[in-house]
Amino acid sequence: MSRPAILFPLFAELETLEGVGPKTAKLFAQMGVERPRDLVFTLPYAVIDRRLRPTIRGAALPGTVTVEVTVGAHVPPRRKGGPARVFVRDAETEWQLVFFSVKGDWLQRQLPTGQRRIVSGRLELFDGLAQMAHPDHILRPEEAADLPEFEPVYPLTAGLGQKTVQKAAAAALGRAPALAEWIDAGLLAREGWPGWADALRAAHAPAHLGDIAAEAPARQRLAYDELFAHQLTLALARASLRRGKGRASIGTGLLQAKVLAALPYRMTGAQTRALAEIAADMASQTRMTRLLQGDVGAGKTLVAFLALLVAVEAGGQGAMMAPTEILARQHLDSLRPLAEAAGVVLDILTGRDKGAERADKLAALARGAIQVLVGTHALFQKDVEFHDLRLAIVDEQHRFGVAQRMELAAKGVTADMLVMTATPIPRSLSLAQYGDMDVSVLDEKPPGRKPVRTALVSAGRYDEVVGHLRQAVAEGRQAYWVCPLVEESEAVDLTAAAERFRALRAALGEGVVGLVHGQMAPAEKDAAMADFVAGRTKVLVATTVIEVGVNVPDASIMVIERAEIFGLAQLHQLRGRVGRGAAESTCLLMYQPPLGETAERRLQILRETDDGFRIAEEDLSMRGAGDLIGTAQSGLPRFRIADLERQAALMAVAQRDARKLLADDPGLATPRGAAARVLLWLMEQDRAIRLISIG
Repeated sequence: MSRPAILFPLFAELETLEGVGPKTAKLFAQMGVERPRDLVFTLPYAVIDRRLRPTIRGAALPGTVTVEVTVGAHVPPRRKGGPARVFVRDAETEWQLVFFSVKGDWLQRQLPTGQRRIVSGRLELFDGLAQMAHPDHILRPEEAADLPEFEPVYPLTAGLGQKTVQKAAAAALGRAPALAEWIDAGLLAREGWPGWADALRAAHAPAHLGDIAAEAPARQRLAYDELFAHQLTLALARASLRRGKGRASIGTGLLQAKVLAALPYRMTGAQTRALAEIAADMASQTRMTRLLQGDVGAGKTLVAFLALLVAVEAGGQGAMMAPTEILARQHLDSLRPLAEAAGVVLDILTGRDKGAERADKLAALARGAIQVLVGTHALFQKDVEFHDLRLAIVDEQHRFGVAQRMELAAKGVTADMLVMTATPIPRSLSLAQYGDMDVSVLDEKPPGRKPVRTALVSAGRYDEVVGHLRQAVAEGRQAYWVCPLVEESEAVDLTAAAERFRALRAALGEGVVGLVHGQMAPAEKDAAMADFVAGRTKVLVATTVIEVGVNVPDASIMVIERAEIFGLAQLHQLRGRVGRGAAESTCLLMYQPPLGETAERRLQILRETDDGFRIAEEDLSMRGAGDLIGTAQSGLPRFRIADLERQAALMAVAQRDARKLLADDPGLATPRGAAARVLLWLMEQDRAIRLISIG
């Protein structure tokens, strides 16, 4: 399949546009604009009111004004390098234009004394006098029509001027073809959106400030196109995953009942509901792709293990994959008592398994003697063969995008797939990132978990904090001390963490303090973690490697140094490492004063709430989607127009619409389906296009 010919003009070289040479094209490339298509999707972010007014009197200054004037006297610069001045008079008052370093007779030619001119530019008061320095436009009265009443303002890069971008954008717009409509007719009518080409033209010619708002109909429509193309790609990925041979895994409930009977507490309503959703998916003939999203401490592990038991009850095996060895071992430790209660065989496989030991495990796995296997991505290496894998659980999803999910499917892992994330994600983002999946949310805390007391302390009170720690350690309590990743270079972080480790060791005594950071060998890191888990060390100094999944019930104090430079979600995750045992827990957010407004707002939110979903929504509105999950590593697309914070509702509509279109027209063969294919080419969703051609 190749790109439809109707789109060729938009995908030509940028230099084919009038007025764009090789040098300008290089500057555009720095803005991520490489073809006319990119330019039509680069919308103005502001609009300048250039409407003609009779006088500057009454204008809000400083501000942009457009006035017809009579040119008066020219006053040359008083000193070398000083400004030249030109007096002008409008209908009511006299004022001046100011020019620096003007060559030859340029000023005389532009502004001949006694003649009428239209000038437009930024007017300011300077020592009580109104001045316009270097007007943006100087026109003869008969050229007035050349100046738009509202001038679009485009994003620029050094070396590119507004006029160049405006001209190039206009040329690119001239190439936008008439395309068949891919949006559902009912939706289009209900929202009152223009057609695609009309929307583009309107978005590039804003007539007032309202036209550049995310809510303007033309912008809503173009944002929807982006979101719809993205959701269509996810829906195609979902369809191809589900097309893979699914198997109905129907649990008997016997093993699950044993585990539930052994628990000292009852499951929450959210846990019961999530498990029922998962079991229903596993019982169906199509493959499950579901996301289990839960806040810190909402009890995901139990739900995950009961889901694995459904696979075992149905006569198959289950696997749980974690991103790191530390986390895989932790899963093993937390699942072991549950596995013993159920009487199932649980084992672990990581990159550390070598030689005969590894061969034995692989043989047991292939025979079906190991019923539940935990591990790192080593689980899916070539030589690992399951006897009958029914459910694969992937933990901490943000390192594992749609592409990796497709890869597992391609490896012939035809098992149902459940993805777990401990990072509460706002709905719009979870749809953008996991739109190919169904979502189960754990939004209740199990009974008995005490809230963590959160306090803000300035860095000046360091000695006080150390004193507090000394007392806690004497009482047999354990604490984390998190050092920030200040620099991108790990070497610098390392010295920060190592220095803090030495200082605390000096203050609290030998053998009391451990250290974990990103540059340690895995075995060293595991040993330091093991000492802390076993209670041999009482204080663990760490860079953020402890963020996800670490479970040490006796740790009841969390100190986060330079808390103001962490993101909200990260702080919430770190705080969730304490408050897991019976003791009252505390989280101290140490900051370096003075606090900026945003940083203070972040720390205050943490003090007010421990609801991860509320924290995630706040984080999104404060930081924006790209920063929130680090677009590049999350597989989240970069949208040029859509704004995930302000247009969250559109994402949900796009998902429903995309799934419905594919359900009605799986091969995209109807006229609307064919239009949607053109949209996928236009939005460069090549992966989706490959999926249709395979399908």
